[in-house]
Amino acid sequence: MKFLSQLIDIIYPPRCHICARFVSADEDRVSSHHLCDDCLADLTPITHPICTVCGLPFSTRKGEDHLCENCLRKRPWYDSVRAPYLYSGPLVEAIQRFKYGSETQLTSSLGTLLSSFAKELVPNPLTPDFLTVPVPLHMRRLRERGFNQSLLLAKVVATDLGTQLDYLSLVRIRHTRAQTGLRKEERRKNVKDAFSIIYPEIIKGKKILLVDDVFTTGYTLNECARTLKKSGAMVVICLTLARTLVD
Repeated sequence: MKFLSQLIDIIYPPRCHICARFVSADEDRVSSHHLCDDCLADLTPITHPICTVCGLPFSTRKGEDHLCENCLRKRPWYDSVRAPYLYSGPLVEAIQRFKYGSETQLTSSLGTLLSSFAKELVPNPLTPDFLTVPVPLHMRRLRERGFNQSLLLAKVVATDLGTQLDYLSLVRIRHTRAQTGLRKEERRKNVKDAFSIIYPEIIKGKKILLVDDVFTTGYTLNECARTLKKSGAMVVICLTLARTLVD
């Protein structure tokens, strides 16, 4: 198998999934993300201190993690949101190509970035009561796009973490407008009561890893978490590849 992999690399030299330049042998040996060193260096990691619930990074680089003003005023339904990177730089183009350009080959690189972060975030080994769930698309949107980018990311996370993947229980029952371009309050109203649980017996008593691509205002994740908690989920931990600085 190793020989076959090396032969394939000779015939089809690996390219960075973001900038498309050839990845050197040294880069390929040390990286499992299918990204070159330059693109990895251009990603902006989220640094502490952050909000202990929504994961918002604070402007100061000193001090301990604590609740932000919004989470103090009104606690979200989810228990926490964590993302490894800010939605900036080459990650913006990569996610947009992945999501809207149907470049599903980016699943391996973007999924591995998220799962590598998830391994550091969640307990190891995970107990059997952990369940990985993607944010669902409405069937109409799924037919238009042809795939659910959150499900593709969730598959990588579930495989790498060894959790069960459930993409059938949480469903989007109302076709909503795309959140992109909507104002903050419009986003909240847009997703209200948009989700439902088909198999509550699977969700009840479970700790949910809820996976999405980008955290902006958090209304979609919060509405999913509300639906999951109402069906008996014990904990909802949200994992996104990137997040904006909108609070």
